[in-house]
Amino acid sequence: MIKDAKLLAGFNDEQLKKESLDYATALRMLDAMWDEGCKLGVLPLKDPLDGIEVDIRIAKILNDV
Repeated sequence: MIKDAKLLAGFNDEQLKKESLDYATALRMLDAMWDEGCKLGVLPLKDPLDGIEVDIRIAKILNDV
């Protein structure tokens, strides 16, 4: 059980600062995730604009437009 949320948040912030990725590592991770998505059959999208209307409607609701 977390008793001091501020302490935990501070710890998490410090860990994120210490564990920053360099560009090459981030690019390797992106490539690996893309390859996994392709192997699973979810990437590349057959129709990238499929369902865009729903996304736009949700964005309008969230942004109070």
